[in-house]
Amino acid sequence: MRKNVGLKVFTGLVFAFLLVPLLIIIVTSFGTNSTIQFPIKGFTLDWYGKVFSNEAFMDSFFLSLKVAFIATLLALIIGVPAAYSLARHKVFGRNWIKSFFLSPTIVPGLVVGYAMYQFIVIKFQFPIIQGLLLGHFLICLPYVIRVVGSTIEQLDFSIEEVSWTLGCTKLQTFIKVVLPNITSGIFASFMLAFINSFNNIPVSQFLSGPGVTMLPTSLMNYIEYNYDPSVSALSVVLMLGTIVLMFIIEKTLGLASIS
Repeated sequence: MRKNVGLKVFTGLVFAFLLVPLLIIIVTSFGTNSTIQFPIKGFTLDWYGKVFSNEAFMDSFFLSLKVAFIATLLALIIGVPAAYSLARHKVFGRNWIKSFFLSPTIVPGLVVGYAMYQFIVIKFQFPIIQGLLLGHFLICLPYVIRVVGSTIEQLDFSIEEVSWTLGCTKLQTFIKVVLPNITSGIFASFMLAFINSFNNIPVSQFLSGPGVTMLPTSLMNYIEYNYDPSVSALSVVLMLGTIVLMFIIEKTLGLASIS
């Protein structure tokens, strides 16, 4: 009994540690003070208007949205077949290859960003947008391979064998049988990769250039010289956007029932 009480208390403290800072951010976004303060004085929505009227925020937001979406889509196109091959075929050095694909999630983000800067910008001299897409594609790919690969490994292989015996080719089986059965893993990997790409700071910081700034970098540059509640307001908008996106995906695609 005491163990259960202790576990509940510990769980409650963990949730409080995670949620209280978010609640403080939400509250400070409505304050009338010119700087972020808690508790707030007064109530206003002006800081939300400032977020949407800030051209730097809006430009960097749409750029981050575009780069994250395209990079994640490319990661899915390459990562899903790669995950299938690693899960279903006896590839030489398969465990080593899996570890290699996971390396961007293990190595510190600052090191990954600097390494990509050295190769993408200094050595190969990619244009800024193409360099950003390549960098974000490389950080999205491990999430796709890991999540989709785990989903495929849990899929009963006999389903594919039955499809082959009924006359389907391996490609037809992959499209008509495998893909519909791993939909939950694909969308889970898409959301995980997209959110990590959108919020990534080191890679965006190193690969950005003149006139091309991702939202995390733009936000950090703004905080360096300004500390008003518009930063909190932007954070709340991003939180709401993520929640709405997850809700729409769950309701329209039925991930809860699929998984």
